[in-house]
Amino acid sequence: MTIQEAQKKVDRWINTTGVRYFSELTNLAMLTEEVGEVARIMARTYGDQSFKESDREKNLADELADVLFVLICIANQTGIDLTEALEKNLKKKTERDGQRHLQNPKLRS
Repeated sequence: MTIQEAQKKVDRWINTTGVRYFSELTNLAMLTEEVGEVARIMARTYGDQSFKESDREKNLADELADVLFVLICIANQTGIDLTEALEKNLKKKTERDGQRHLQNPKLRS
């Protein structure tokens, strides 16, 4: 699935199953909540925190998909083509960081 296809698929789901989009501000709050869930799983799986019993069933892939879903909702609501935005962002990063990372001794193996 391309990013553009994902944006269309989420829009179809919202307008059929989800009834309508939540407000942009509500979606921002939901995005923050979902990123927090990702952070919780990452801290417990790869960091020093231990899992609480209630967190054992959490799934990183599912939580990342929740983040992507809400992010796509926000992009759709605000008229952003995520394919175009990502392409421009990668170009900006390449121009800005192309040599900087290569010359950073901390990043060499």
